[in-house]
Amino acid sequence: MDDLTIYTAGRAGRITFTRPKALNALTHAMARAIHDALDNWRDDPAVALVIIDAEGDRAFCAGGDIAAVYHAGRAGDHQVGRDFFRDEYRMNAAIADFPKPIVAFMQGFVMGGGVGVGGHASHRIVGDTTRIAMPESGIGLIPDVGGTWLLGRAPGRIGEYLAMTGGRMTAGDAIHAGFADMYIPEADWPGLIAMLEDSGDVTGLRGHPAPAATLDRRDLSAFGGRTLADITAALQEAGDDESLEALRRNSPLSMAAGLAMVRAARGDDCMQQSLSREYRFTARATAESDFLEGVRAQIIDKDRKPVWRRDASDDTLRAMLAPLGDDELQWETAE
Repeated sequence: MDDLTIYTAGRAGRITFTRPKALNALTHAMARAIHDALDNWRDDPAVALVIIDAEGDRAFCAGGDIAAVYHAGRAGDHQVGRDFFRDEYRMNAAIADFPKPIVAFMQGFVMGGGVGVGGHASHRIVGDTTRIAMPESGIGLIPDVGGTWLLGRAPGRIGEYLAMTGGRMTAGDAIHAGFADMYIPEADWPGLIAMLEDSGDVTGLRGHPAPAATLDRRDLSAFGGRTLADITAALQEAGDDESLEALRRNSPLSMAAGLAMVRAARGDDCMQQSLSREYRFTARATAESDFLEGVRAQIIDKDRKPVWRRDASDDTLRAMLAPLGDDELQWETAE
């Protein structure tokens, strides 16, 4: 397909995002193609490892291409979104569980759906241009694609902070937060990729000293509050205007749900549990959340003025995260 190149080179399976003008946004077809490629290479003795990279210098993958989900939801068809999220999450799990090394070279923007691809690889390489984020609360969604699993394992209250504010991480912050493994200058990446193709061996990968992190120096104790209201009050008392500005901008329901889901993910034994919980929200998102309004404001009309209507009450949260019965996310194809 034009948006993705999948081939083998030497001992490596290669997956390259090839729509840089769209910041390599992930479509439903791309998610399925990545999963199919991994299935084909899983037991192929000629493929020793997988390399995932992207064309262009602006983005590895800036998120999911959700225009089709938006337009279908506006027309009353909520199955398009459910199908997209289901197949995307199964692909995310296939990356996390792949029995061979997967090396992701993540430059530029790595957001949402891009984290779902690169953030679950076994070897996650970042450079000076890398900016990683889970900004879904700004479009009325929640950190998904296994994002709550990663956020739940970040040190301290970094997970809550990133989920609620959508803050961007540099290379140093991404490594500190557990979203990346090693920093390597981007000028070295072509040579490393050639080495991996030739050898099929990741033992030659060596990270450079990472740029300093900033998240480890921030006082994020306010994000230990039990509720969105508690956190907001603590931030006001602390005078953290930067965080408050983000909380005033983002969807209250999304922030409250993200807060609950990051904390719930800390008790999960595998990423599939986190993904299943995420799917309970996203399967309902086009019909029952502020998602369509958030996408309209941020992506379609781009007026940046969403009108959030859904409340963040305990009753609403319980409804959005309740089991889906026969529609629960199934994992047979991810095994």
